[in-house]
Order: sequence, then C-alpha cells, then structure tokens
Amino acid sequence: MSESRALRFGCIAAAVALAFAGTAKAQSLQALYEAARAYDASYLSARSLADTAQYKLIQAESLARPGVGLGASVQAQHNWAGEGVYPVDPLKTLTTQAGLNGKMAVYNPGNSATIEQARRSLGVYASDLDAAEQDLIVRVSQAYFDVLGARDNLGTAQAAKTAIGEQLASAKRNFEVGTATITDTREAQARYDLSTAQEIAADNDLRTKQVVLDQLVGRKNVDPKPLIQPVALPALPNPDIEGWVNGIEEHPAVRKARLGLEIAGLEYKKARSANGVTVDATGTLGIQHTAMNLPAAYANASGAGTAKSATLGLSINYPLYSGGAISAREKETAKLEEKSREDLEYARRTVTLNTRSAFLGVQSLQAQVKALEAAESSSKLALEATQLGYKVGVRVNIDVLNAQTQLFTTQRDLAKARYDTVLTGLRLRQANGSLRADDVAAVNQLLAK
Repeated sequence: MSESRALRFGCIAAAVALAFAGTAKAQSLQALYEAARAYDASYLSARSLADTAQYKLIQAESLARPGVGLGASVQAQHNWAGEGVYPVDPLKTLTTQAGLNGKMAVYNPGNSATIEQARRSLGVYASDLDAAEQDLIVRVSQAYFDVLGARDNLGTAQAAKTAIGEQLASAKRNFEVGTATITDTREAQARYDLSTAQEIAADNDLRTKQVVLDQLVGRKNVDPKPLIQPVALPALPNPDIEGWVNGIEEHPAVRKARLGLEIAGLEYKKARSANGVTVDATGTLGIQHTAMNLPAAYANASGAGTAKSATLGLSINYPLYSGGAISAREKETAKLEEKSREDLEYARRTVTLNTRSAFLGVQSLQAQVKALEAAESSSKLALEATQLGYKVGVRVNIDVLNAQTQLFTTQRDLAKARYDTVLTGLRLRQANGSLRADDVAAVNQLLAK
C-alpha cells in the first residue's frame, strides 16, 4: 500500500473509530427522552398544572349541587326584676339550638356557563401539556444531535490534525533530502498549528454540548448513539406541503385558541345572565331547647321546653339597578370574545407559516444531503489524485493540504446536514402539531444498536 493510500485510510479509520467510540454503552434517543420526561422541570411543571384541571372542574360543578351546613348556638340570659316583684330571684334563661340549612340553585344560567367553561378548560390544559411534551421531544433531540455533531467536529479536527501532521513530517523529510522547498514545510506547519487550535475549540464545544444534554436528562456523561452506517434517512410520509398544512387544526396552539374563543363566548353569556332572574331553593331543619329557673308551676307559661322547626322555600332574585356595572361587563366580555376570535385566526396563520417553512427546510436539507454525499465521493477521488500528483512531482504540498481540508470539511458538513434533516423533520411535525412519542421511536431506528 502506498504512503498516500495508507495515510488516507488511516485518517478515515481514526474518524470512524471516534464516531463509534463507546457505542456498546451508549444511550439511545428513546431512553434519554424517557429520562427527560421524569426529570425536566419545565415538562413536569406543565404536567402538574394539567393535573389541577380536574379539580377545577369539580369546584365548578359544585355550583349545580346542593350545599348543606350545620349550625349550633348556646345563649344564656339573666334578667333582674324590681323590688316587690315576684319572683325575687333573677330570671335565668339558657337557650340551646342546632339546625341544618341548605341551598341549591334551581335556575342560574351563570352557573351553567361557569361549569361549561371549566369543562373546556380541561382541553386548554391538555393542549398546554401536549405543547410541553412536543417541546421536550425537540429539546432532547436537539441536545442529542448537538453532541453527535460536536463529536463529529472533534473527530474531523483530530483526523485533519493527524493527516496534516503526516504531511508536515513528509515535507520536512523532503526538504532535508532536497526534493522540496522550505515553503512546503512552513505551509504544513501553519496548517498544523491551525488544526491544533481547531481541535481545542472542537473539544471545548463537545464538552459544552455534553453538559447541556446531561442537564436535560438528569444524568452524567451521557453517551448518545450515532446514526447507523450506512446512513439512510427516510423520506417524509407526506410529500405534499398542503397535506401538512391541512392538519394544523389539531395543533396545541390552535386547539387552545379555539377553546379560548368558546370560553370567551361563555363569559359573555354569563355577563348577560347577570341581568336576569335567578332562583334558589332554601330549606332549614332545626331544634331549640330553652331552660329557665322558674318554679315548675310556671314552666309552661314561661316558654321553657323543646321546640322543633322546618322550613322550605324559593328565593327569587332580580337585579334592578347596579350602577351600570352589569351593562359595562356585558360590553367588556363582547370585546374580549372578539379578541379571542382574532387570537384564533392569528394562531392558525402562525402555525401555517411555521409548517410551510419547516417543510421547505426539510426539502432543502434533503437536497443538501444528496449534494454533500456526491461531494464527499468527489473529494475522496480528488484527494487521491492530488496525493498521487504530489508523489510524482506535479503537485505541491499545499495542494494536498487543501484537498485534505476539503474532504474533512465536506464530511463534517454532510454529518451536520443529516442531523439537521432529522431534527427539522421533528420540527415539521411540531409545527403542524402532529409530533408524538412514536416519532422519537422512529428516529431511534436510525441509530446504531
């Protein structure tokens, strides 16, 4: 094997070895996503908030149920009579009473609207939770592929440094034997020093990206699995942009805005009902015992003893004048309903724009991947030809260095384009609201086992 061919295969082998280092103990995207769902504070906060919705509904539904209370009291009274008035001793009275009182709304449109608002709030909280989960998927995937990209950058920098180091050593040998000028050596030295600086920067970038991923999933020294080789990125399930746009009604932001419009309409209904009649059913059941210090002969006359009572009635209320507050509230809620309608339209337009942009981004990246794959093959052939020309004396050292740099740069850009294609595919699903945990499992199939 010639020196140039050995150098080429050595560089490639070093890059591949680095890319697959630690795969046996690496974690998949699916595993890290599950870890993040149990650790990420932002997602857990949204989930806890969503859990409160059912209790808010119970509170609202209590407006349509009867309310019952228990009351009791004890009262002692002393009365002193004037001189010569019988009885001479002070009149002492002890009254004890206890009872149940209940109330239930028989007709109250405002209560009915409040209950319907609470039921729709369940959907609002569910939409917020869906949005938080989709955001978590994208954040974990972004951090995951950022680490892979930073690892590829470091591998490329190290492979380039190794290749340039070999070329520097070759230039020094050729200069010593008089077959090359000092210019070749200095050019190779300059490239080698630059590659050292690039390696340091790439190593620092990898450490930074690693910290972000570790923090997101709550683990240390996370080692993500790379893409399986050879890489075969799947096509979009729907190649028509309108097919993606037509599904935006299920986007969490659109669902939330639509429910917000319904809630605003119910609020307007409540404001109008405040100027109408409300009917409540009321009832009481009580017992009262009175004890006095009169002689027994006067006990009946004094009212001492035990008495029971029960009442049942209807309470009808109708506001006559509230200082203009009811009318003003009705106009306010009408304007708020109009605002909610505009918010819904804004949400639809925003989601449509983001979906179209993400779709075009995926198409562009897919084309870039194909172009860079062709460029990688061409760069490999160009490097082999340049190394051969350098060996026979028709090319100089700088030509070899440039060819090596072009190949390493193309390989780095190709890896990044592949990662960006996968990520933008997830962002496209997030943009139209169809991103689910199943999509994480699908991406997981693209990773090394």
